[in-house]
Amino acid sequence: MTGLAEIWVYLAREPLAALTATLMAWLAAQRLHRLLGRHPLANPVLFAVALLAAGLLWSGVAYRDYFQGAQFVHFLLGPATVALAVPLYRQWQLVRQSALAAAASVVLGGVFAAASGVALAWMLDAAPEVTASLAPRSVTTPVAMGIAEQLGGLPSLTAAVVILSGIVGAALGPAVLDMVGVKDWRARGLAIGTAAHGIGTARALGVNATAGAFSGLAMGLNALATALFLPLLWRLVIG
Repeated sequence: MTGLAEIWVYLAREPLAALTATLMAWLAAQRLHRLLGRHPLANPVLFAVALLAAGLLWSGVAYRDYFQGAQFVHFLLGPATVALAVPLYRQWQLVRQSALAAAASVVLGGVFAAASGVALAWMLDAAPEVTASLAPRSVTTPVAMGIAEQLGGLPSLTAAVVILSGIVGAALGPAVLDMVGVKDWRARGLAIGTAAHGIGTARALGVNATAGAFSGLAMGLNALATALFLPLLWRLVIG
């Protein structure tokens, strides 16, 4: 017990405290996910975020201070994204055969996602900054925040909406695809990757290798296409 107390005192004084809390929250979320039978609605990302948010509120630690120690996890997002090229390489023959259909699907899906976000903001009579923040909601978080800033939106709001979209897409996407009769793993992966970016891709990789590869492809293509064309379309249509 004395040794554990000394370790806790050390962690509490060092930036490792935030990293330790992040890893512990993720392990607890994974444990809870398994206890609930790996149900699609029991998303471990949602559980981990809720645990960390509750811990920060309870302890009174500012998010900025927390991020100082947890930024190593943030750094690993880059290598993790690059690592998605591995399953894509393993499915390269299928990707080549479906290249045209995949590109068209991702472009149309990205356009629909942006349009639905803007339409929802207009229906709710939201402020222009909120409307701009919702437009890139289906793109992976770092890219979406940069796009929102170019459009005059609020990057912090965009980040929250993107994460929520990913969690909802990962939880409900497979059920929706089952309801509409989409059985092809390539099509399922493209749909999940376009709508739910990295969180959906992680879910797809855990279900099927082909779906995971096409989901990673869709995530990358959607981010690239949205970053290139959404600001231009925004100026032409909205501006």
